[in-house]
Amino acid sequence: MKPDDPINVLGGALTPCSTTPLTGFFRDGHCNTCSEDQGSHTVCAVMTDEFLAYSKYVGNDLSTPHPEFGFDGLQSGDLWCLCAARFMQAFDEGCAPLVNLTATHQRALEIVPLEALKQNATRKN
Repeated sequence: MKPDDPINVLGGALTPCSTTPLTGFFRDGHCNTCSEDQGSHTVCAVMTDEFLAYSKYVGNDLSTPHPEFGFDGLQSGDLWCLCAARFMQAFDEGCAPLVNLTATHQRALEIVPLEALKQNATRKN
């Protein structure tokens, strides 16, 4: 692994999150980030009906399609690069989605404690 390769929260190479739907700040299927990514779209989350309803309630409707932006809307089971702060907010409220740790960028740790991510891991590592 080259030093400039993206690293996940477990210290390994960042794996893809989703290409269907196509996610990521760069829309490359990975939860990569950069200084322009003000929202830190770094948490690879598995959408649930509960989380999608919560996100809509707090002002970020991820389930309504917006074809003008090429966005079909998310459904339960879809994987999405979620803003780290939104994950933390949902975690604090008890409705955080599951997380794919190997596809979650290490910069998420600037906002979310590793233990919170591990508590919501899709499989316990």
